[in-house]
Amino acid sequence: MSKYDAYLEQHRATHVQQLLDFLRIPSVSALPRHKDDVRRAAQWAADHLRAIGVPKVEILETGGHPIVYGEWTVDANKPTYLIYGHFDVQPVDPEHLWENPPFEPVIKDGRIYARGAADDKGCLFLALKAVEAIAALDGKPPVNLKFMLEGEEEIGSPNLPAFLEREKERLRADAVLCADGGFYLPQKPDITIGSRGICAMQIDVQGPKGDLHSGAYGGAIQNPIHALAAILASMRSPEGKILVKGFYDGVRPLTDEERADIARVPFDEKEFFERVGVSEGFGEPGYSTLERLWARPTLEVNGIWGGFQGEGTKTVLPAEAHAKITCRLVPDQDPEQVLDAIEAHIRANTPPGVTVRITRFPGSAPAYLMSRDHPILAKAAQALREVYGEEPVFTRTGGTLPVAAMVKSILKTDFIFFSFGDPDNQVHAPNEFFRLESLDKGARAYVRLLLSLAAGN
Repeated sequence: MSKYDAYLEQHRATHVQQLLDFLRIPSVSALPRHKDDVRRAAQWAADHLRAIGVPKVEILETGGHPIVYGEWTVDANKPTYLIYGHFDVQPVDPEHLWENPPFEPVIKDGRIYARGAADDKGCLFLALKAVEAIAALDGKPPVNLKFMLEGEEEIGSPNLPAFLEREKERLRADAVLCADGGFYLPQKPDITIGSRGICAMQIDVQGPKGDLHSGAYGGAIQNPIHALAAILASMRSPEGKILVKGFYDGVRPLTDEERADIARVPFDEKEFFERVGVSEGFGEPGYSTLERLWARPTLEVNGIWGGFQGEGTKTVLPAEAHAKITCRLVPDQDPEQVLDAIEAHIRANTPPGVTVRITRFPGSAPAYLMSRDHPILAKAAQALREVYGEEPVFTRTGGTLPVAAMVKSILKTDFIFFSFGDPDNQVHAPNEFFRLESLDKGARAYVRLLLSLAAGN
C-alpha cells in the first residue's frame, strides 16, 4: 500500500462525512427556488478547495449560476492540468419513489443514497480527495493544477461558452481531466474517449384554421397528422438508414482500429435488449449495436401529438400536428448543417394542403473524440490497471457532454474523461447512489494519474 493509499484509508471516515455534508445541499440548477442552494454548493466547493490547500480560489459569476475556480501553481516548468466537475444536481421528481429523502443521504449496503451522490458530487469529491492526499504528504501537488467546478451542467451549461471565451487565458492548461461520467459496466474499468453531439428541432404542421368535422370535411382537406406522419416516414428507410440528403456529410468513417476497440468492450447483446424489454435490435445496416450507439449518427422522433387525445372517439379532422426531433451526432458533423439538411428535407417532402413551421432549439453541440494515441490515455489506463487489477477498455458514450466540445474548440485542449460512476447508479432517477468502493478506488486512481503526469512521457 502506498503512503497515499494509507492516508486515504486513515481519513476515510472523515471524507465520507464531508461528502454527506456536500450532498445535503439541494443544488438543483433547473429550479429557480434552489438558486441560493446552488450558490451555497459553490461556496462549499470553494471552501473545500481552500481546505485541501489550493492557494487561489474564486467564485466567478456567469449569466446564471456561478463557477468555482481554483489555481495551484507549483512550478512554471511543469505541465498544467485543469480538473472539471459540477456541483449542481438534477431535480428529484418523482419524489414519492425515493426510499429516503433525496437530500438526507444515507449509507446502506456499501452505498451512499442521495441526489447527486454519483452525478457529480461523489465523482468530483474523490478527485479533490486525491489532491488532498498528495498535498498533505508532499506539501503540494506534483503538477500545476487548475479547477473549474460548474453549477449549470444539468441544464446544458448555457453560460459556459461565454465564460470559457472570457476566461480562456486564465483557464489555459495542457489538458482537462473530467470528473463527470463513469464506467460502461459496474466496477469494470474503462476510459471514455468520445461522446456524441446533439441538435434538436420541433416541426409544427398547420392545416385548416380550426378543427373540422371529419364527416363534413374528411377526404377533401389534408389531415395535418397524416401529413406529419408522411414527413417523418420519409426521413428513414425501413432498415434504419437516414434518408435526409446531406445528413451523413462530414461523418467520419470508423477505422479498423476503432471498430476493434469497440469490439473488445464486453457486451451481452441479448441481455441488453432483454433489459429494455425488446425482442431484437434495430438500426443502420452494416454496424454492430455498440457502433450504432457510440459512433453512428441518429435521427429520432422524441414526441408527436395532435388531434383528439381523450378516451373514446371524436370525429375530428385536427387543425395541427407537432413533433420533436433530436439527432445524436458524430465527428465531424456540424449541428447547424445537419439542421439545415433536415429543414430542407421537410420542406421538400411536405404534402400539399398544409404549411410547416420549424423551430430549432438551443443547446446544439458537436461530437467529441480524442486521439487514441494521446499520451495521457496510457497513463490513465495504467492507473486503472493498478487499482482495479484488470485491463481497462476504451469506450464512448452515446450521450452528449457539451463541455467536452466547448473545451476543445475554445480552450484548444483535450478533454480526458476520468470518472468513476457506474451505469446502475440511477443518476437522474429516484434512489441515486454511489458505491463507497468507487469513492475509494477512484481517489486512489486519481492519485496515481496525477503522479504519473508529473513524470512526463
